Amino acid sequence: MSHLPTRTEAEALLHTHVTDPYQRYHALMVGTALAGYARHFGEDEELWFITGYLHDLDYDEHPDKHPGPSLSWFRQWGYPEELIHAVEAHALGFNGFTTEPETRLAAALMACDEICGIFYAYQKLNPVPYGEMKASSILKRLREEKFAPGIKREDIRYGCEKLGIPLEEHVAHLITFLSVLPSPSTTPTI
Repeated sequence: MSHLPTRTEAEALLHTHVTDPYQRYHALMVGTALAGYARHFGEDEELWFITGYLHDLDYDEHPDKHPGPSLSWFRQWGYPEELIHAVEAHALGFNGFTTEPETRLAAALMACDEICGIFYAYQKLNPVPYGEMKASSILKRLREEKFAPGIKREDIRYGCEKLGIPLEEHVAHLITFLSVLPSPSTTPTI
């Protein structure tokens, strides 16, 4: 029998294992994006949010082993297999992980993870609410390799392909899904 943590339990875990304010905000962004996709597809919104929120739980403490420690913890804590698979698959090609995204949740996590970094960087340069961003501006930044050069654009494209959503549509969805978030300059909570 699996156990999905509550948002309060997930927040406590995040604050125990993640000290970097950007990583905490990134967790909230990805969780929010996945919750939006869960509503869009008629999936379990809590499962999708928690998966996005905890997907990098071990990254601060174990970047060279990520997501290995998280996967161990999640299995030990009895988390749903769908969450575990998605977290493992989002690391495809990273630290030797080779699991392909085989579920809609895993594909959505891959599609949303890196692009949230683009949205964050864009918002820092152009401090407008996410809901007021223009899809054309985000797409332009995605094409500019020098903008947020650490973002793995191929992961975004591959996630969109596996999810069956064109990149342009994906960006438009995220503008809507992320519109509920506060500015990165505030301290977000779930």
